[in-house]
Amino acid sequence: MAQQSGAVTAIDRDDTDLAHALARAMDGDEDGFARLYRMLQPRLLRYVAALVGADAEDVTAEAWLQVARDLRSFSGNASGFRGWVATIARHRALDHLRARQRRPVVLDDLVALAERPSGEDTAAKAVERLRTAQAVALVAGLPREQAEAVLLRAVLGLDVATTAQVLDKRPTAVRVAAHRGLKRLAAQLQRSVSVGDDPLTV
Repeated sequence: MAQQSGAVTAIDRDDTDLAHALARAMDGDEDGFARLYRMLQPRLLRYVAALVGADAEDVTAEAWLQVARDLRSFSGNASGFRGWVATIARHRALDHLRARQRRPVVLDDLVALAERPSGEDTAAKAVERLRTAQAVALVAGLPREQAEAVLLRAVLGLDVATTAQVLDKRPTAVRVAAHRGLKRLAAQLQRSVSVGDDPLTV
């Protein structure tokens, strides 16, 4: 239970920082918008990568253009903003999939995204990102409804009600999808461990 309350505290802290950046951005402050981007883009990219694979950066770029254009029309708190941005990104991803023949998400695509250089690269960071990419690839192998529920809850940190709004489903359906997805992942990981093959081992 202590671990659970720690996670909630971390989310609350993130939402407080996000709320400050959001208020500044809505007042036209460019640094505030940049802060919003830096806080949400890594998680948003993982979510969209599970939907569209290697085209995730292009899709999230389109989503952020829409966010910038429509930001003044947004009303709500930090949690609502996370959901609003996730909804925009999801719509852009679905548009992208309709416009092109969907190809399967492969691990190499996600690893390539994770290994793009940045100013803070270290060996430890590279391994951490690689493990995250592999984890997202495992989630992407779930049925889409389950994968989206798990990613929105675990990666973007949305609550059940906001996730339900993003997916246009009832909260109960979201809980069931996330539970089934996590149960399936646990079984998959257990099978891998039983044969001595850790799917998250670099």
